[in-house]
Amino acid sequence: MAMGYEPIKAYADEKHLRMNIGNAEKFEDPDPDNDDDDDKEISHLALQISEPTIANKGEEGPLIPTSNSRHLPLNRQQLQQQPQQAQQRLASLDVFRGLTIVLMILVDDLGGLLPTINHSPWNGLTLADYVMPFFLFIVGVSLGLTYKRASCRVTATRKVVLRALKLLMLGLFLQGGFFHGVNNLTYGVDIQQMRLMGILQRIAVAYLVAAMCEIWLKGDDHVKSELTLLRKYQFQWVAALVLTIIYISLLYGLYVPNWEYQIPDATSSSAPKIFSVKCGVRGDTGPACNAVGMIDRKILGIQHLYRKPVFVRTMQCSINSPDYGPLPSDAPTWCQAPFDPEGLLSSAMAIVTCMVGLHYGHIIVHFKDHRNRIRLWLITSSTFLVLGLALDIFGMHVNKALYTFSYMCVTAGAAGFLFAGIYLLVDIFKYRRMALVLEWMGKHALIIYVLVACNIVPIVMLGFYWKQPQNNILSLIGMGT
Repeated sequence: MAMGYEPIKAYADEKHLRMNIGNAEKFEDPDPDNDDDDDKEISHLALQISEPTIANKGEEGPLIPTSNSRHLPLNRQQLQQQPQQAQQRLASLDVFRGLTIVLMILVDDLGGLLPTINHSPWNGLTLADYVMPFFLFIVGVSLGLTYKRASCRVTATRKVVLRALKLLMLGLFLQGGFFHGVNNLTYGVDIQQMRLMGILQRIAVAYLVAAMCEIWLKGDDHVKSELTLLRKYQFQWVAALVLTIIYISLLYGLYVPNWEYQIPDATSSSAPKIFSVKCGVRGDTGPACNAVGMIDRKILGIQHLYRKPVFVRTMQCSINSPDYGPLPSDAPTWCQAPFDPEGLLSSAMAIVTCMVGLHYGHIIVHFKDHRNRIRLWLITSSTFLVLGLALDIFGMHVNKALYTFSYMCVTAGAAGFLFAGIYLLVDIFKYRRMALVLEWMGKHALIIYVLVACNIVPIVMLGFYWKQPQNNILSLIGMGT
């Protein structure tokens, strides 16, 4: 999932460099959605903005600041480096993205064997619950670098909309039910039963909204300090605050009435079984009667929701909890109900995670000193982490399925800490060789996700067998039936 910045050349002589005037740097954009048209457009823009004039002095920071002074001590030199003109790329962001891909594959493959790393059945936080917010955070950081200068807002908007639609359609194709999973050579989906939301669909929505904010909702202020940084992007913070208020108001304010659903009887051809769920409450955050599920049932339709929600692994719904298992004899009626963890209302907080990532990208753009960047990242990360944990203690539980505000804070804070650590190791202390595999995976994250996480490769391998479908390649290596 890597998108590329076109190189930006700095035409400055030695005198200009000593004055720190020629700060435009040659770099690549680490965002995933690169195309040739964007490269040509940004390259043309680069030639216009890279002249080392006084007006540009200290205005926009590069991706990787390095020192132009040979008289500083080593430790200070590494932390107070200035921009150089060599071609650069924010390797730490690629490594972070690659690490998230590895984490996703790990929890997908081992989550069934180790339920403790699988998604939390409801409240709480496990290793798997960090994957989605990490991706959203990375998208936000990339957007802050991609659209720091837009020659034409209308053109940029059109490209953002097209990219979001492509990602949305890809998500519908991969996660809408067209493929029937490993060990099943059939395919196709009834449009009336297609799942409408999913991981890629949520990323597409968050990308679209965050990109629109980055293109249209930023001021012309010259950033000289943390205060002017907040002032320049104040309307983006207002948008994030509005989304948070709307989410919290609907989650705790909407009345959830009784509802029912039906599932087909697998043992006979008789009419589907109908289950009634008693609610009649307001502000409930349990699996059955929360406003997130109600909004999805009303707007998307219950037949378009995810049919294997995580709450089937709760103690009420599984005798093997926190693993999957048979229903207890006294299981509540909602245990087999569809519920989408990537639903509409919960996506509001996913957008906020993406916008938090935008803030980290803005720090890269406007602050050249390594120590300033890390200091600001750690302050922001600590604030979010402490706030999220405090909210969890006082009753707003950390919950991935609902994407609660406390969950957003904790995971965004964790993403910020991890990103700062990777940046310190990879881009400052230059331990890049040790992370080359992760960096490569980060540059090709989308194709890896499509081929591996969506089971495209296993499904294709199942299609080649000897005489009987059971004699396939996967069965030879112990993965098939």
